[in-house]
Amino acid sequence: MNPQKVHREHVAKLEDLPNIGKAMAADLRGIGIVAPAQLAGRDAYQLYEALCRKTGVRQDPCVIDTFLSIVFFMDGGEALPWWAFTQQRKRHLVQLGGT
Repeated sequence: MNPQKVHREHVAKLEDLPNIGKAMAADLRGIGIVAPAQLAGRDAYQLYEALCRKTGVRQDPCVIDTFLSIVFFMDGGEALPWWAFTQQRKRHLVQLGGT
């Protein structure tokens, strides 16, 4: 969902989360996340790795940004567009020695 249209009090299903549409909701369900509350306190990088393992494909790194956005939101943060997390992801991956 477009982050500008997200209202925390109406988040009941994955598609109610910022930046999550039908396809990404299906991906989340594929790794065992069926409710938004399950994202609170999770590690977005671990979610990404789980998705890559499940699909057998290295997902686009922007998926990490999306996961960062929804974990941030479910931990009480503002609903932000996924690209607001791109620099955070890039810094993290550089610290790990990746790109």
